[in-house]
Amino acid sequence: MKIFTIKKYNILSNIYKYSFIIIFIFLIFAPVVFSAGTTAPGTGIISKVENPLGEGNLETIPDFIKAIITIILTVGVPVVALAIIYTGFLFVAAQGNSEKITKAKKALVYTLIGAAILLGAFIVAEAIVKTVKDIGAGA
Repeated sequence: MKIFTIKKYNILSNIYKYSFIIIFIFLIFAPVVFSAGTTAPGTGIISKVENPLGEGNLETIPDFIKAIITIILTVGVPVVALAIIYTGFLFVAAQGNSEKITKAKKALVYTLIGAAILLGAFIVAEAIVKTVKDIGAGA
């Protein structure tokens, strides 16, 4: 009995193979989607795209980016804490074995780099939001 084999990157190859269809469909539907509040000539059909996030305080793209980064930070901080606990476990489990201590040191360094990137992304997002709001207030 032969087990089915899946080609590596099969999905990417299909996307590449059928990319012209994806582009064609996008070109057909783009005028309908991006014609916010306009009426198609001779049809009387009004197409309008409403902001699905407009109910809250996400009226602008910087606010949306800030909300996404906040969600990522909310999930990421506990993951970083668990990773630091895991690296501590690796240090304890090493018991003087130099190979295991090297592995634990690498895990700790990668965890701290990931935490720095996570917190750095939040700081950069805050700076972008503040800059865009300051530019908008000056105009």
